[in-house]
Amino acid sequence: MEKDAMAELLPPCSPRLVHNPRVDREGAYGSADRAILSRAAFEEMRAEIAAWPGYAPTPLRSLKGMARAAGIDRLWYKDESARFDIGSVKALGGAYAVLRLLMREVSARAPGVPVTALDLVVGRYGRLTRAITAVAAGDGGHALSVAWGARAFGCGCVVYAPAAATEGRRRAIEAHGARLVSVDGTYDDAVRRAAADAEAQGWMVVSDTSYAGNMDIPRDVMQGYTLMVEEAMSQLPASERPTHVFIQGGMGALPAAVAGHLWESWGRGRPRLVVVEPDGADCLLRSAEAGRPVPAPGAPATVMTELACGAVSPLAWAILERAADDFLAIPDGAAITTMRRLADGTDGDRPVVAGESGAAGLAGLLCALCDADTRAALGLWPDARVLVFGTEGASDPAVYERLVGRPPAAVAAG
Repeated sequence: MEKDAMAELLPPCSPRLVHNPRVDREGAYGSADRAILSRAAFEEMRAEIAAWPGYAPTPLRSLKGMARAAGIDRLWYKDESARFDIGSVKALGGAYAVLRLLMREVSARAPGVPVTALDLVVGRYGRLTRAITAVAAGDGGHALSVAWGARAFGCGCVVYAPAAATEGRRRAIEAHGARLVSVDGTYDDAVRRAAADAEAQGWMVVSDTSYAGNMDIPRDVMQGYTLMVEEAMSQLPASERPTHVFIQGGMGALPAAVAGHLWESWGRGRPRLVVVEPDGADCLLRSAEAGRPVPAPGAPATVMTELACGAVSPLAWAILERAADDFLAIPDGAAITTMRRLADGTDGDRPVVAGESGAAGLAGLLCALCDADTRAALGLWPDARVLVFGTEGASDPAVYERLVGRPPAAVAAG
């Protein structure tokens, strides 16, 4: 790899790498793991979501020009920017969890009555579902997905968003019929406020992070994300498996879904999995260092809004502590530069619209390649074949235009 070519992709960014000493590369995916994520639950989920109007696998793009410039053999980018009406992989999680919740609640209130998604969509049990309120926290794809699912399946929705949420993100959530409550503080503060108000009001929390008394719904959210992984696996060339996967961190639900599905599907032959976080919100990396879930100090500070999490989901950590190989923290500037590189295209690559968090996995790869010690530690040699997940498009078009310099529609038009 020529240093000048790499510098054009991403200036040196000094990533922080922690190898997971508890990773289990030889063991089998066991019964405790399947109690969280399993192939059986995946098949049930896939049959459900595949029947939703507008479902189609998102594209797996081969970024040949960027791979050449980066000095690796292959680079695949799973582009989630057109997933349903959400433009994010989160559409697969929150909405599916809302559906599962309503099916359980209707069955409990009308015992012996079979409930399908179509029943809920057409309002067959509207008298029951309209009395149910789904509650979510955050201002990103998960909150948007819960709002979208609540409207589609016929229940109410309240979203607790951090006060710093942008106007564009607020409008998007409200456009799907949710009532928005502003919370002073961080995403983690919003999670706590949502849980407290839901308990007081008799509402149902649809959370992507787990905590005592809230495990089933986060499990459904994580299971929904595995559909993205399965699609990517089926779209890869038959003779080529990735040697590495770089995936965004957050509080852990998404990387756990990716890690668990790859482990159960490919066993010892699964790729090396690198979890990427902002250096201002690195709770997973710190947990790997500590050997147990620990929070990141202070308030999360990052432009990568979907990853601005200070606390680890225990349910996700139960998989990540043995399935993730490495944790990598990167600066915000790396994600922003990567957004621009994707928008420009590299050596003939088609331009791609990626939001701040959507570009983070690829940014982690480029950061690692820019640093000789990190590149060697991760084994990113010229024969490396890397899969990254572009988990969202322009989640806030105004923010995207400010960071990239062009509106997302102009980039998508080429």
